[in-house]
Amino acid sequence: MKIKTLFHTAVLGMTSLLVLGGGAFASAAGSREIPFSALDGVRVGNAQDDAGLTGVTVLYFPDGARTGVDIRGGGPASRETPVLDPTKEDIGIHAIVFSGGSAYGLAASDGVMKCLENHGVSYDNGFALVPLVVQSCLYDLSYGSASARPDAAMGYAACENALREGRPVSGSVGAGTGATVGKLCGMQRSMKSGVGYAAVQIGELKLGAMVVVNALGDVYSTASGKKIAGLTNEDRTEFVDSVEELYRISAPQDLFSRSNTTIGAIVTNGKFDKAQLTRIAAQASNAYARAIRPVGPLADGDTVYASSCGTPVAADVNMVGTLAAEVMAKAIEDAIASSKMEDTEYLSHCLTLPAR
Repeated sequence: MKIKTLFHTAVLGMTSLLVLGGGAFASAAGSREIPFSALDGVRVGNAQDDAGLTGVTVLYFPDGARTGVDIRGGGPASRETPVLDPTKEDIGIHAIVFSGGSAYGLAASDGVMKCLENHGVSYDNGFALVPLVVQSCLYDLSYGSASARPDAAMGYAACENALREGRPVSGSVGAGTGATVGKLCGMQRSMKSGVGYAAVQIGELKLGAMVVVNALGDVYSTASGKKIAGLTNEDRTEFVDSVEELYRISAPQDLFSRSNTTIGAIVTNGKFDKAQLTRIAAQASNAYARAIRPVGPLADGDTVYASSCGTPVAADVNMVGTLAAEVMAKAIEDAIASSKMEDTEYLSHCLTLPAR
């Protein structure tokens, strides 16, 4: 049985469980699933290089958004995340940028800042307009072209699309264009991933999750407990457990060091300060541990942001943090389900390490 058939069967089972069981939200009284686009105060824009297979996704906050961050992975590529420290000034940011390109992709924020400045979205300090933009990058240089990297022009285009359209799109788009999973034994045994979304409403409280899944490990459905993407055997006919393979490693190895990273964001209209949002981001990171195995090694730069925007609603931070993890887990599943690809096409884009 080809891996594409195995993948399709796993996704169908996952989807059935979510539809029949109401997902992870069924136990929350009065809850209902909503589209991510129903969230107030946030807009999404994408831009990508369809030849080089890398891209940028921008979460734009027209009225600003208080934001916290939780960084657990050992190899993050990020920009301006120290401004989100709860001990720093508690003001809102204007955009979160996600990109491919590893650390090279940090150039995308230059374009996002220029776009926001041109549209008058920024803090006016009297001498200049200064937008507050934070960014996290994933490593996609082993897929498509290693020389294709998001730049300022791509960041500008993604930001323009956020201002103009603001439409979230799941799959191999934007920062998810080059996202892959299950890379412990090399790209030839990995699988495609991408961007995923999920959102829920309980009373007046709205909460959504966005994630770009680019993990070293395997991805599991939290509804069924079954693996839905990740490491395969050499002929790609069956799944292989990445954790079991990791346990077979006795001598220190690189593990494609700093070559992965799952990056995501929680967006809610819950009224929280930066310290509380940092806590919500930390709880949302639990979704990574539930859905991705192994998770958070030195080979990943796993990061979660949490932002408060829109019309503020009083909410309990513990409830929202718990809900954030559930919604993020479903967004991870959406990233896999919306990014499936035929083996022939996928393998044609996978690069191999040069002989040393």
